[in-house]
Amino acid sequence: MKKFVILCMFVAPVVAEAQLKSLLNRAKDKVKQKLENKADKEIDKALDPSENKEKTKEEESGKSEEKQQGGASRSPIAAYSKYDFIPGEKVMFADDFAKDNDGELPLGWNTRGKGELVTLENQSGKWLRLFPGTTYLTGNSKAFGENYTIEFDLIVDGSTPKGTRFFPSFQFGMFSSGNKKATDKSLFVESEWVGRNRLEISAKPNVDAISKMELSSRASGGAGFSSEPQTFAAFSGTFYKPAHYAIQVQKTRLRFWVNGQKVFDMPDAVITSGNPLNNLFFAVADYVFYNESNFGLYVSNLKVATGLPDTRHKLLEEGKFSTTGILFDLNSAGIKPESFSVLKEIGNVLKENADLKIKIVGHTSSDGDDAANLELSKKRAAAIKDALVKDFKIEEARIQTEGKGETQPVADNKTKEGQAQNRRVEFIKI
Repeated sequence: MKKFVILCMFVAPVVAEAQLKSLLNRAKDKVKQKLENKADKEIDKALDPSENKEKTKEEESGKSEEKQQGGASRSPIAAYSKYDFIPGEKVMFADDFAKDNDGELPLGWNTRGKGELVTLENQSGKWLRLFPGTTYLTGNSKAFGENYTIEFDLIVDGSTPKGTRFFPSFQFGMFSSGNKKATDKSLFVESEWVGRNRLEISAKPNVDAISKMELSSRASGGAGFSSEPQTFAAFSGTFYKPAHYAIQVQKTRLRFWVNGQKVFDMPDAVITSGNPLNNLFFAVADYVFYNESNFGLYVSNLKVATGLPDTRHKLLEEGKFSTTGILFDLNSAGIKPESFSVLKEIGNVLKENADLKIKIVGHTSSDGDDAANLELSKKRAAAIKDALVKDFKIEEARIQTEGKGETQPVADNKTKEGQAQNRRVEFIKI
């Protein structure tokens, strides 16, 4: 039987002492420098040539609120054409670390080792650095329910030692804390995991096209499920830059994507009996020749949302569909590629109902300058219209746009979850 997170931390290959000392003496900022250089190159490649200009200080210091959504402007069509992930309707947990202190573990999280928030050049927002040999628990405690989605951005970065082609394996997933606080320190003890419902996705990254992923789940009574290792050849193409991870749970079924590519679709992967799943964890394996000088994971923009959105019914029958699933680049109207599936849903409804006309309304949270947020919401609504017209061939005359900025919140802007819910786009039948 496969060991779970706590056990997997202790398996470590051995290398020559001289090689180890050489690695340990590397400058601590090497990983960060390598990440910044590679991410910068990727962004330059992805940007439209007409917009491949260095931003002014004024542009970089814009006060609009959507700082959790970074990256370069990209066309969703190319890489995400088969992506069918639709995020849940109501945000129940969100964390972009925007108001947490650099160099510290985020408020509400717990770890049995080291974790620190960092800012990375050429990447927006803050990132939690995860270190080898360490497990991390988020601060959520509410039960996820039967139908929910999980999203986060992750950067895999490191330098493989001579003769090595793989990075340390890492795990992430969901578990049930039962009657304990979701971040209780006792949950870092191996025996505490034995009697708990949990689900884990284990990644074994390799710089060649032979990375593998596995999915496992265990019930409190001992029954469980383990997939065969899946070769994920495209995984190495996501290293050194932000990649978007998405999980969708519908009762016992679990689907999982990385950058729009589906890795798992398992009909009976999730345990639904016993204590409900209610928290997320991340863990990085401990290898003797990897440490913070030559390997790091960086996670940000976590979001858990509940419910099963029914785009067609809500738009056609109820006259309105609202979503937090259309994401944008930092302080701009550039649509992120992971938004493609939602745009495709709207595009299909419009294509199948030739008489349907809609108004697209953009909304923001209350972070940042009021006037800047209003203008940004208008530009983003217009960008969505442009995508529907150009990419899905919808007649321009059928779509109106409007921006409301922060003036119509639907949730409490004092909480991270409320802010995430307020950053939304509405499609209204007219």
